[in-house]
Amino acid sequence: MDRLLTLEFVRVTEAAAIRAGRLMGKGNKAASDQLAVDGMHAVLAGVPIDGTVVIGEGEMDAAPMLYIGEKVGAGGTPVDIAVDPLEGTNLTAKGQDGSIAVIAIAGKGNLLHAPDMYMEKLCVGPRAKGRIDLNLPIAENLRRVAEGLERSIDDLTVVILDRERHAEMIRQCREAGARIKLITDGDVSPAVDIGIEGSGVHLLMGIGGAPEGVLAAAALKCLGGDMQARLIPYTEAERQRCAAMGIRDVNTVLTIDDLVKGDDCIFSATAITNTPLLRGIQYFGGGARTMSVVMRYKSGTIRVIDTFHRFDKNAKWRVHF
Repeated sequence: MDRLLTLEFVRVTEAAAIRAGRLMGKGNKAASDQLAVDGMHAVLAGVPIDGTVVIGEGEMDAAPMLYIGEKVGAGGTPVDIAVDPLEGTNLTAKGQDGSIAVIAIAGKGNLLHAPDMYMEKLCVGPRAKGRIDLNLPIAENLRRVAEGLERSIDDLTVVILDRERHAEMIRQCREAGARIKLITDGDVSPAVDIGIEGSGVHLLMGIGGAPEGVLAAAALKCLGGDMQARLIPYTEAERQRCAAMGIRDVNTVLTIDDLVKGDDCIFSATAITNTPLLRGIQYFGGGARTMSVVMRYKSGTIRVIDTFHRFDKNAKWRVHF
């Protein structure tokens, strides 16, 4: 992929964030999600790629745009695209931290076409790469990660979605001595955080959406981190979808290179509300300010981009730092 595409994809997530952010805190998650989809779809149409959405808003009959299988772009390099125009719809509706617009891109056939089902995930940053194993007990994984980070288990903070299904996992983490950071929604943004030294969080584990798992894997791959995952089909239809993907044993552990293949991928996210890394969108008279992170695996670059957008070039407004 052309390295110049990285900034094109920042424009894509910025557009989604700017539109969705207008409804931040207004309690209408469906409307804010639709605004994000509209913004992302409009800008993607002009990007010089031959893109196929492999993770999107749903099947073609359920989503009018950014549906799975949709062709996007103005023509060019063939790529697979995974999108979540508004990761954290509830967070945006309530005005809470952690909401982002996100996209991941890789070469054709290099992103796992993860069905919309649950996935068990275990994510760590670069210093713990190669030390995790989903088949091992939680306490052993914590011990291995702590060893890689050259600290004790009681210095670790584990991010887990606050769900009843995670009660036993939380108990085991605490029993082993680790601290817990419970989140209400959205596990892509925390996956980025654990890949960055000094963020204060060290592992992400638990069961969440499979599509979000692929997006998290793209970010962690660019950051040099690690991830293992396992699909959890609950219905016969979901088991058939796994089989269609070539996964006949649902106990199969997927590595980060199974989730995102190849030697190149790009990840871009723009904050709608505040995250530990990024400040949420701010609006001014005639414009807005966004913060985004964009990463590319092949070059090893991680850029945090602070952008001022002038909607009305005749408006008089001041830039505040």
